[in-house]
Amino acid sequence: MEKLRILVVDDSELVLAMARDALEEAGYEVITAANGIEANTYIFSRNKPDLIILDVMLPMLDGNKKAKLLREKDFSREIPIVLLSSKSEEELRRLVTESGGDAYVHKPFTPWQLVTTVRKVLESRRR
Repeated sequence: MEKLRILVVDDSELVLAMARDALEEAGYEVITAANGIEANTYIFSRNKPDLIILDVMLPMLDGNKKAKLLREKDFSREIPIVLLSSKSEEELRRLVTESGGDAYVHKPFTPWQLVTTVRKVLESRRR
């Protein structure tokens, strides 16, 4: 069985490493990118990700705007998006709604929180 591919986009090497470790241990294939522009290389490839985790505060193009743009494109409209940020829970809920995201994870996060959120989003998309 082929592993589901997750793209994690964050400008923090520490966050990328933590997310990669947690998600790979949970059985996912993980691709990382440091900004929204770099993420395009993976999003618009033949092997596009099955889910995208986007930091809200990214250099060049923030995650909230990136999520909105992805929802506008036929090619990426159906890819689930999880926003990642240290903003308040209330602000994160608003950003998820505005951007068309599927969920959020609040920084700092535990590996369990990240993996649980990813699993819930993927399961809800399969129904």
